[in-house]
Amino acid sequence: MNLIKNLFGHHRPEKSPPSNLVKWPGQSGEEYAYTVYPIDTQFEMGPGNFIYAGQAADGGWVPIYIAQTRSLGQRLEGHVTAADAIQNGATHIHAHYDTVGQGARCHEEQDLVVRWKPVCNEPTES
Repeated sequence: MNLIKNLFGHHRPEKSPPSNLVKWPGQSGEEYAYTVYPIDTQFEMGPGNFIYAGQAADGGWVPIYIAQTRSLGQRLEGHVTAADAIQNGATHIHAHYDTVGQGARCHEEQDLVVRWKPVCNEPTES
């Protein structure tokens, strides 16, 4: 009887887990979706963009370093290290794979860096 009641009874929908997706707006107004991961996450090989970020007191995110890479699995090659980012306040890494090409990844990186001016990125002109 409980099985039938569970199958056909009225149920409240289960609460979905909090989203770990963050949309970062660029200087252009375009928004880029990133998934939030622990800072020590090991990624599979593949091109993408990433942001070392720290969580602000209000629950928002502060970008510490923004970059693109040929492989998230080797993302630190030639970039600011995780230790450098952590020293500057990073607590998480936001990332997404992007296979549309290096030009698109670089455009996204530049658009975000100009808008957010992360402490570990070189200053850029807008």
